[in-house]
Amino acid sequence: MSNQRIAQLALVVKDYDDALNFYTKKLNFEIVEDTFFPKKNKRWVIIKPPGSHGCNLLLAKAKNKEQEAAIGNQTGGRVFLFLHTDNFDEDYANLKKHNIEIAREASIEDFGKVCLFKDLYGNIWDLIEPIN
Repeated sequence: MSNQRIAQLALVVKDYDDALNFYTKKLNFEIVEDTFFPKKNKRWVIIKPPGSHGCNLLLAKAKNKEQEAAIGNQTGGRVFLFLHTDNFDEDYANLKKHNIEIAREASIEDFGKVCLFKDLYGNIWDLIEPIN
């Protein structure tokens, strides 16, 4: 049986630059690639959390009304992405510092420290420092 992994997930956005600004300036994500293809009038933008060697996010600009309707609600109101950290307190303070909307305040659960926050479009994220 072959080995497989999810390399990246598409995150539908309104604007590449607004999304890049949010993720790189407020969440400290890193740009993996930002390439423009003039013949296709297409931009390929990939970001990742700092220190991550796993799944990346492909920022995909909405191109029609159906895609625009999914912006900020790609999972029908459920948590969309789970961001693990090794320093919850630092990352939680960073969310507060940047006035990022906290959807559920920090708590300690059986699996670790957790809070829910919303990105610039309203997608819900879990920030988790798992108990190892």
